[in-house]
Amino acid sequence: MNIFAEQPLLPTVWFVFIGIFWIGYLILDGFDLGVGMMMSRIFSRDEKERRLLLNTIGPVWDGNEVWLITAGAATFAAFPLWYASLFSALYIPLTLILVALIVRVVAIDYRGKKADPGWIRLWNRGIAASSFGIAFLIGALLGVTSTGMPINAAGNVESAFAWAANPFTYIGGAAIALFSYIQGLAFVALKTEGEVRRRARRRLVAHLPWAVLPCVVWVIAMQFKGVSAGVLSVVLMVAAVLAIVTAFFAARREREGIAFAGTSLFVAFGALSIFTALFPNVFPSTLDAANSLTVAHSASSPYTLKIMTWMTVIMLPLIIGYQAWSYKQFARRLSVDHLPEAHDPAELARASRGGSHRSN
Repeated sequence: MNIFAEQPLLPTVWFVFIGIFWIGYLILDGFDLGVGMMMSRIFSRDEKERRLLLNTIGPVWDGNEVWLITAGAATFAAFPLWYASLFSALYIPLTLILVALIVRVVAIDYRGKKADPGWIRLWNRGIAASSFGIAFLIGALLGVTSTGMPINAAGNVESAFAWAANPFTYIGGAAIALFSYIQGLAFVALKTEGEVRRRARRRLVAHLPWAVLPCVVWVIAMQFKGVSAGVLSVVLMVAAVLAIVTAFFAARREREGIAFAGTSLFVAFGALSIFTALFPNVFPSTLDAANSLTVAHSASSPYTLKIMTWMTVIMLPLIIGYQAWSYKQFARRLSVDHLPEAHDPAELARASRGGSHRSN
């Protein structure tokens, strides 16, 4: 524990805040991305089921993405050197993430603009593909950041494609993509009724044991690679295992709320274990440990961090409270029976124009 006491207070506080932002994103947008992946025919059997899936996340999915923006903005403001090295080293996957985010937003918005099966099928595929892409690329980014790249003494990554040779690019990508799928199944089982609920629960029980394996490999590897790996990070790892075991047995007993809480705690404890083992590094160097970027050497000025801390202490509880309230408002389970028949927006627009002309 001495290594935590030796580090400056405010940079350490902001390392913790960024960890919280990432955990919030993985839990909340994790199920959004998982539901997006389920828009493919692998899970959903007809268009009405796909509409039901979108309705489960409709009120919250765009708000959940705020956690990703917050994590990126906090990194830029609190640790500019970390941000600069990260973005210069990973500009290709980061650009792909941006493209996938744009495709996902457009696909969700455009799929209902025309009552044409080909049109709807195109955007359904866009939702599924972009959701998987975002989850995989976010995992790849976190995986390579936590395990390191060839950073030289000037704080620059020596190879623009070093990320492609790092096995944790793919382990991290698989970990977050598969976790998001599991989180999506748990959420759909919690939010729906009827056959969709039963199918999601069955697949959660069947797929959970193997789908979490990349996450387990990543967390265990950090116990050997992290400079602060020790009792605390191991305890957090054990807590993550207990949480996912609880989720598995809860799903088998049709306790979807406990199952969803278990999968959420799994990624929370797992991420905390990784962040704890990584500290005080924020971006390890695989060339020389002395070149690693740390919380102390990458942080903004104390005055900047102080202002940011006060703003966060005031605003973060309000944001969490508002999101909790919004989830409570839309807590009711949904089924395909709740959905009205699909309509053609173009025909409604023409009818509206015709009615307007007649009224004139």
